[in-house]
Amino acid sequence: MRVLVVEDDAKIREFLIDGLRREGYEVVGVERGVEAAHAARAGGFVAVVLDLMLPDIDGLSVVERLRAAGDDTPILILSAKRSVDDRVRGLRSGGDDYLTKPFSFAELVVRLQALIRRSARGGTGATVLQAADLRLNLVTREVWRGERRIELQPKEFALLEYLIKNRDVVLSKTTIIEDIWGYDFDPQTNIVDVLVSRLRSKVDKGFEPKLIHTIRGVGYVLKAD
Repeated sequence: MRVLVVEDDAKIREFLIDGLRREGYEVVGVERGVEAAHAARAGGFVAVVLDLMLPDIDGLSVVERLRAAGDDTPILILSAKRSVDDRVRGLRSGGDDYLTKPFSFAELVVRLQALIRRSARGGTGATVLQAADLRLNLVTREVWRGERRIELQPKEFALLEYLIKNRDVVLSKTTIIEDIWGYDFDPQTNIVDVLVSRLRSKVDKGFEPKLIHTIRGVGYVLKAD
């Protein structure tokens, strides 16, 4: 699931990006309001985390532009302004929730998940991915293989979501690391192999058919047939 982070403070932006990626989200970060409006209009985001104080146009203007364009992506507003009037103004402009700085990252994650769940209940997009008898709920983040519930760590969940969405497509280790971790890495590292091995032990061991396959010298692929 992709989240857009709009924050002009580089330290806070990187803190949010790193933290949300550890929670299993794919994150795009921008620092300006105009960039945010363009990115959001391109679609594909399940939520937006938006700072109000931006260097070009303010966050409320971004919210108003998106809502005027018919974009109903959930927006969590971040602001140092704590007054009731400021909160009311943010919510009336089209924001879905309002969190004041400094904030607890754990609280931000919980609020973000609540917004995504609420949006999914009222939306038409698919929230459950399935391959054979494997089911992945993007909202509750529950994974089931047949009648058995499987507990996954955030990176394991992110990898499984990525494999299902790209089923029957052979994915190289480089592609996986760039999309799951979001940065360049030493091609000699075995971090992808380790993560795939852990995932296999949970979703394939003891089940038929086997879903995750190794294509020697190329990468990995999920096949449901």
